Amino acid sequence: MVMLLMMLNIASIPAFAQSSAQMREKIQQEAQAYLLSAIGDAHGDDNIQVSIVPVDDRIQIPACHTPFQYHADSSALTQSYISVRVSCGNNDWYLFTNARVARTRTVVVTSGLISPGTVLTSANLKLAEVDINQLRHTSYMSQKELIGARMKRRVRDGQPVQANMLCFVCKGDRITIRAQAAGMQVKTAGIARQDGVIGDSIQVVNASSKKTLIAEVASTQTVVVNL
Repeated sequence: MVMLLMMLNIASIPAFAQSSAQMREKIQQEAQAYLLSAIGDAHGDDNIQVSIVPVDDRIQIPACHTPFQYHADSSALTQSYISVRVSCGNNDWYLFTNARVARTRTVVVTSGLISPGTVLTSANLKLAEVDINQLRHTSYMSQKELIGARMKRRVRDGQPVQANMLCFVCKGDRITIRAQAAGMQVKTAGIARQDGVIGDSIQVVNASSKKTLIAEVASTQTVVVNL
């Protein structure tokens, strides 16, 4: 009889261990899905990778008759390491599991070493996944929107192209000033007094009147004055 009981106890150990392992795996998968959703809602342009630290084998996970609940402080969702509180709705049990989060973005980077004054073409640009911590200024997700811009400084291969590195209109450039109002447009020649990227407001001089104007950079050759 004793031998029979011992055999039954030994036989039950693998089933219990497997069930506990499945519960830990379930928590890890659901915590990962929770973070991917929570972070993705706040950072739609980023590619998010979440790695959950395995739940310690020594932690006993009780049966939960309702879905596990997951919560992380909203202020922590921008960090590289996040703690997630896992709890069960039908008892007071909870644990904290940790996750490592990598955030990347597909942006335009340099293809080869680029010298100051170089006009950007499709030959010296490419797309790559970049850690967002390297993106401290406006970056670009399309090579096409950078064609014709000029580098203001030397840039190494594979470096993200950011707005502070270049100018679409550079100081001293001869440009077209397009003045527009109520559906009418007038064009005149001008000279840029400042560097600017598309969307920037810079000082330009009307080549005919010598009057200084504030205009918005529209392309590598044109600025716009709204009257």
